[in-house]
Amino acid sequence: MDAVVLALCSAALFGGMSVALRSALARGVDPFVGALWSVVPAVGVTLVAAAIAGNWNVAAVWPFALAGILGPGVAQILFVLAVRNAGPARASATVGVAPLFAVFFAVVLLGEPLVAGIVAGVVLIVTGGILLVSESHRPGHVKTIGLVFAVAAAGTIASRDTFARWLAVDADVSPELAISATLLAGVLTILIVVLVSRRPLSLRSLPPFVPVGIMFGLSYVSLYEAVFRGRLSVVAPLVATESLWAIGFSALFLRRIEGVGRRLVVGALFVVAGGVAIGLSR
Repeated sequence: MDAVVLALCSAALFGGMSVALRSALARGVDPFVGALWSVVPAVGVTLVAAAIAGNWNVAAVWPFALAGILGPGVAQILFVLAVRNAGPARASATVGVAPLFAVFFAVVLLGEPLVAGIVAGVVLIVTGGILLVSESHRPGHVKTIGLVFAVAAAGTIASRDTFARWLAVDADVSPELAISATLLAGVLTILIVVLVSRRPLSLRSLPPFVPVGIMFGLSYVSLYEAVFRGRLSVVAPLVATESLWAIGFSALFLRRIEGVGRRLVVGALFVVAGGVAIGLSR
């Protein structure tokens, strides 16, 4: 039961983070800097959780640090660009296709079998994706490039998960320390990109992103705690509902801006159902 509650908390927090991120970016902050500021507070949250857990087996965290270069490193930059150019509802719904990439990587790179449930999940996700892309009456702020960034973020997240699973089988490390290493590596990755590209970096632009980062950090802590406590076949489908949480929060707080319609909701439902089918089959 703990794993179920934690997985749902992770999904709700990530959905809330997406909406809060949209509001923070509306202040005109450079998206790369926004990606950095959205992860920095999250590191603080996870380090506090790691200190409370008290397990400091630092030698075992390197696989999670390497995974952090992909996500949240590269993935968060892509997701921020997706939210800025497509809004949180559509960006989150599109990122929900990540299980499709995960299946591809698992079958091709890890040799996992392609069973009927996975095929059904793929069909559902593709159907949902078509519905999302074929919206005829999108709000003016929704750009196709935003959906492209969201798909790229989904592929990067799936790559991160596959990479971590390949490197970190039976790793003896606490979930709090693992996610701290992941987020810290992500911060360093984004910081390097910001510095190399000479983006305007100022601490004055940080405050609006603090709530974003706190929700992001709590979402990751909840996710790792759920994975370490329960079966992945139970946790993964529940976490996949993050798309629906983002759409719900967008409809509640950004109704006029986001223009949440029936096709968006139905498309997200197909994507989530596909993720559930894949999660239950693996």
